[in-house]
Amino acid sequence: MPDTTRDDSTREEECAKRESGLKPEPLLKQIEADLELDVTLELDLRDNEDYTPDEPVSKSGMQYSPKRDDQINRMGTAPLGKLILEFAVPAILSMVVNGSYNIISSIFLGLRLGELGLATAQATTPLMIMAMAVAVLIGAGGNALAAVKLGEGKREVAERVIGNTFVLSIALGFLCTIAAILLMDPILWLSGSTEQVHEMAKSFVLIIAIGFVPQFLGSGFNNYLRTAGNPSGALYTMLAGALVSTGLSFLFVMVFDWGVVGSAWATVGGMLVTCLTVLYYFTLSKDFPFKLKRSLLVPKLRLMANICVLGSASFFLQIAAVVINLVLNNQLVTYGALDPIGSEGSLAAMGVVMRIAQFSFFTLLGVTVATQPILGYNYGAEIYGRVKSTIKISMIWVMASGVFFWLLVHIFPVQIVELFGVKAELHDFTIKAIQVMMILAPLVGLQVLTSGYFQSTGQPIKSMFVSLTRQLLYLVPLLLFLPILVQQFALGITPLESIYYTYPVADVLSIITAGGMLLREWRRLTRKQKAREQHLAQAAA
Repeated sequence: MPDTTRDDSTREEECAKRESGLKPEPLLKQIEADLELDVTLELDLRDNEDYTPDEPVSKSGMQYSPKRDDQINRMGTAPLGKLILEFAVPAILSMVVNGSYNIISSIFLGLRLGELGLATAQATTPLMIMAMAVAVLIGAGGNALAAVKLGEGKREVAERVIGNTFVLSIALGFLCTIAAILLMDPILWLSGSTEQVHEMAKSFVLIIAIGFVPQFLGSGFNNYLRTAGNPSGALYTMLAGALVSTGLSFLFVMVFDWGVVGSAWATVGGMLVTCLTVLYYFTLSKDFPFKLKRSLLVPKLRLMANICVLGSASFFLQIAAVVINLVLNNQLVTYGALDPIGSEGSLAAMGVVMRIAQFSFFTLLGVTVATQPILGYNYGAEIYGRVKSTIKISMIWVMASGVFFWLLVHIFPVQIVELFGVKAELHDFTIKAIQVMMILAPLVGLQVLTSGYFQSTGQPIKSMFVSLTRQLLYLVPLLLFLPILVQQFALGITPLESIYYTYPVADVLSIITAGGMLLREWRRLTRKQKAREQHLAQAAA
């Protein structure tokens, strides 16, 4: 006989939602419907009995283990303060370590090659971000979908998501390598590459492109370690890659004097080590709850499309960063030529500034990434009180991180600039730019956290909007037109200086936008929480 218990429960929940005036999230429901209706997935999602002690092996060959499953289920039961601390510290360190690749290469290039080395690093930044955009499209999208499905108890779907993430990472990695090699020259010219740095930049990009496949796999699967309840593993894999990259960078650049070529090979070496250590968990580790089985690696186009939909917010955020860097570099070359520090000097100085700002951003992103599995799991399980509490605790974390970096750039600005080998004549400009750009550091985490929340709960359109308002709607027009206004009306600063004033203006506007959307979402969560409590009370009666 068909089991009608689940259908009756589903109808009761739908009635409760209609009575409370709530509307289901269309995109998340459509993704779920697509997965359940796609017969090629070969999944039975109706009874949800793939993982029980009575049936110890799932369809994909995964062995049931209470110990391993507790790692995942505790996201809905463990004390939130302790859980977020456990996830946030490794995630922040992982993001800082991940961001250190560009920082370390810039430091050694600045010390060995001076202004040209720093200018080369800045000119290649847009293409590096493009590669990262594809990596986060796969990793963030797959991780968000898997976390929600685990919260709903649909572990078979989560396993299939992980397998298709692997296939997608390799396929897009090869495509991006080919595209980078073919389109290298036009991209570098668009990035503001001058004749003096163009050839060095080409050498750097050619080698970095070889490492796209391990970069995509390492970055994407590192997120799944957190979803599986192993944030320390995510840290260790990133740390291993960063240590190898640092050691090789010192050896190749400072000892062997290979310049940008040595820096590029050191970066690829670090990416490869991270990739191999991450895949160890999914292939050889006995205690890890997920394994890459051959049956999970069958490509499912609809599933891959759903992964990309949920990862689109992170993807477009990175693409927006590419646009920002293209506009920024060209403005620096144009207005730097009118300033005593020159085009290469302005590129070098702002390259240092952007890396310091990026370093602080990675700590905010670390908190966001750490809480995404917790948010996604509890949202999927309809434990809305824990979702709200997670948001509040996360907000404290990101504000504390912003205060720390604000203090850092005001107490030790000279030491930070000298660490990159910046010439004395560029010190004043670089220090002023850092302090102006990071004036709202304690508050900018609101926007990052809001975007991450929407992504982790299956609302990518909202996440994308929050992410792109600062980058495209506010910052690009300011970068294009504020220097012109300064020239026309003599506002007391030079056109080159006006470039770094655009950032705090954009921050103010984006904080207001994100805050308004999060407040509205908070009210919606409160309504859903009350409706859920009423439904449970009626069921108990």
